[in-house]
Amino acid sequence: MHHHGYLWTGPKARFDQEALRRPPHPEPPPAGSRPELIQRYREVAAEFPRSDLPPLETAHWLVKPGSLVRGTWPEPTAAAGWLHERLAEYASRFASEAQGDDGHRAFLVSSAREQLASGGDVSLGFYLERPSYLSLALVSCSPNRARPELPCPLGE
Repeated sequence: MHHHGYLWTGPKARFDQEALRRPPHPEPPPAGSRPELIQRYREVAAEFPRSDLPPLETAHWLVKPGSLVRGTWPEPTAAAGWLHERLAEYASRFASEAQGDDGHRAFLVSSAREQLASGGDVSLGFYLERPSYLSLALVSCSPNRARPELPCPLGE
């Protein structure tokens, strides 16, 4: 097993486009459905796998392009170290001073290390200076506990 890191930052309004953050339903709309429903399904089916928006389900990062992977680590400690570095990098921009606190960040990193060690995923989000948002994720891969059928985006 290894772990991939993902980072997204952008306008909160874009992050809120939930339809583009969830995969399309496995079955397309039935024949005879309203044309706008069929068109929307096609848009989501085409956009979700290639969109850089964070998926609603953390494991679905694995269906995104490998180019979105910011790092890969064989051990949870190294992956948590990347998270620590990103939290420190963005701490001065957090909208809430409490989230930028060293103790709080240390707790998040420690918790992430434990979660990864047990085969889980980690997903964190922070409001930055308005109206920006930061999403950080660490996803266990090969296999992912929540979605073992999803292949590694880097073919590892």
